[in-house]
Amino acid sequence: MNTPKKLADLAKTIRSKNAGTDKITFDIIFREKDTYELVKRSKALTRESVCKVLGIDPDRLTDFVEYDPANAIKFTILRVRPSGSAGDGDIFGAQQYAPFLDLEVDITA
Repeated sequence: MNTPKKLADLAKTIRSKNAGTDKITFDIIFREKDTYELVKRSKALTRESVCKVLGIDPDRLTDFVEYDPANAIKFTILRVRPSGSAGDGDIFGAQQYAPFLDLEVDITA
């Protein structure tokens, strides 16, 4: 029986950052092609799972790309309010990736 692995243990980079004033983009990048392919096959990261992890309405997810040349999964969400506006708690969008660190991935899929 295999124990699921945390995404943070599989990915080289998990980050978020501004993509203009109204969006935040996320990059999950893997060192090895094999690990990237295992995560893709696991379906741990899909449009639906990203929305669930972030607790957002699917309408806020504007892009979701499995980018094979870079062994990366990339997605972009609409911000609730523009970067730097009153009430914005993360002006650079750099703290939004944290929920993905502990995401469990069944790499036996």
